[in-house]
Amino acid sequence: MLAAAAVVVLLALAVGTLGAAQRARGSAQAAADLGALAAATAWRQGADPCATAAEAVRRNGASVETCVPEGGGVVTVRVSREVQGPAVGPWAAGLGDAAAHARAGPRPAGTGAGEVSG
Repeated sequence: MLAAAAVVVLLALAVGTLGAAQRARGSAQAAADLGALAAATAWRQGADPCATAAEAVRRNGASVETCVPEGGGVVTVRVSREVQGPAVGPWAAGLGDAAAHARAGPRPAGTGAGEVSG
């Protein structure tokens, strides 16, 4: 009976850890998307794209790993965010960071909004 209870608790911790990792990944992706959009908009308006991306990403609970302004007004942002998992159990420490990247900017010339290839 005690062994069954221990297995249930261990499974609950595992599911909680997986949920925390998925939540952190989603938050990191949202921060990367918003950071890239903010950076591309700032660059288009003559401001520093990477400083703008860093501020947008910070406000969304993540940190910028890389910010690369590319040609044509496109900016690629890579971010990370700490995974906040259960405070007890074998996964209490060392869950690491969730990472994500996003790219934003004007679409390449010659590609229309309604075009379908195939």
